[in-house]
Amino acid sequence: MAVAQNLHVTQLGQGDRPVLALHCTIAHSGVWAGLAAAMKGQASFIAPDMLSHGRSPDWDRQGDLYDRLTEATLEHLTEPMDLIGHSFGAAIALRLAVEHPALVRSVALIEPVYFAVAQQDAPDLVAEYAHVAQPCMDALASGDEPLAARLFNRLWAGDRGPRWSDMPETARAGMVRGIHLVSEVENELIMDSKGLLRPERIAHANMPVLLLHGALTHPVMVAINSGLKSRLPMAESAVIEGAGHMAPISHPTETGALIEAFWNRLPATA
Repeated sequence: MAVAQNLHVTQLGQGDRPVLALHCTIAHSGVWAGLAAAMKGQASFIAPDMLSHGRSPDWDRQGDLYDRLTEATLEHLTEPMDLIGHSFGAAIALRLAVEHPALVRSVALIEPVYFAVAQQDAPDLVAEYAHVAQPCMDALASGDEPLAARLFNRLWAGDRGPRWSDMPETARAGMVRGIHLVSEVENELIMDSKGLLRPERIAHANMPVLLLHGALTHPVMVAINSGLKSRLPMAESAVIEGAGHMAPISHPTETGALIEAFWNRLPATA
């Protein structure tokens, strides 16, 4: 049996609403600083670093990584609270909402990379994305993690993010350190091997859900959000204008405004 690995946690904001915030692959908990500031004291962010990211330990390569990350994150869901997840962090948040609904008051999923939704609803868009992502996956398969990290960052940040050569060496090294996660969770995200999309299971996520995507994102993300909206009992969706996949980092004010409006619509008991 794998030994539990503790995650480093960053605390951001000083609001009354406790929020568990889950970052994307090859990032770290500090990327939530802009969103926490944009929310102007509305929430207190509890932001763990994933294994092999930020100040958390490297994954020990024991067990199933999606399971290990979900279990480690669950340790910080100590009371019913609101969740915000971005990209793969949103895939973890979705799983927590399905498997532990009593601990999730609401959840905001920003571009969840749960490709299994689109695989069922719009497989042509998954194939289109897979074609674009193939150079990154080839680099991972060959063991060239620096190249894979650079290609993965460009794939999702696009031309709106800083160029690889312009990033500090520490930032590049952090991305290289975490890039192995991509291939380790690929089957879960594409094939729904955990069965989260089975109707009788996803129905457990009966809390209010906000699905967000950037107006300039890849079409497969739009299909994923649309499919989740049709499957989740209490889901609504919105578009972050001017943003791509990295919306909570590149457009924290716009992202924060949509999440705050969502929170303001929640029933008093949520």
